[in-house]
Amino acid sequence: MQAVLVNTAGGVTGGDRFDLSATARADAYLTLTTQAAERAYRASGPTSGRIRTHLTVDAGGQLNWLPQETILFDGCAIDRRLRVDLAPDASLLLVESLIFGRAAMGEQINSAKFHDRIEIWRTGRLVHLDALRLSGDLAGNMARPGIGGGAGALSSLVLIRPDAAAHLDPIRAALPDTGGVSQVGDDMLLMRLLAPDGFALRQTLVPILNRLTRNSLPRPWMI
Repeated sequence: MQAVLVNTAGGVTGGDRFDLSATARADAYLTLTTQAAERAYRASGPTSGRIRTHLTVDAGGQLNWLPQETILFDGCAIDRRLRVDLAPDASLLLVESLIFGRAAMGEQINSAKFHDRIEIWRTGRLVHLDALRLSGDLAGNMARPGIGGGAGALSSLVLIRPDAAAHLDPIRAALPDTGGVSQVGDDMLLMRLLAPDGFALRQTLVPILNRLTRNSLPRPWMI
């Protein structure tokens, strides 16, 4: 089953609140994606836009969390948290991607605030934590060698599945020098990818996602 999430507001700005919860029941195979890229617009006040997502995967289930990119605009203020609760034998494919201004439009982010936290729990134990805090001059920070090396786009991927190890070498071979993937334990892969812009990011990311979804990447990704 596939579900497409639609943000009828057209984007997120200061003071907005979005909450989503979804569950893949026992032995279900569920893919969640978005209609288009999310947009984090300039915040008009002091309050950040808040996004909270809680995903649950029951015994024997698999969830593919595959939202399209989040595009950050100059002046945005976003506080986003994602929590996933997995049964002991549940599977997960998760990707989150950021675009730091649209390169084709000549956009740069000179002032912004973006706080992001991803937690993955398995039977009550934290197995993955990814916390990202960006503020101020994002263009200048991403240009620094120790942070982004001039990248305009970032993607993070987590695979928790019994066959995870079999995908390690093929994914590693598909990544450019600005990407890396590691195996954690017997059934988890963690991947991070930097790219000059969203187009270059997708050139690498889409074939990897096609592989991991057995060529069933949702149609909105192809439009």
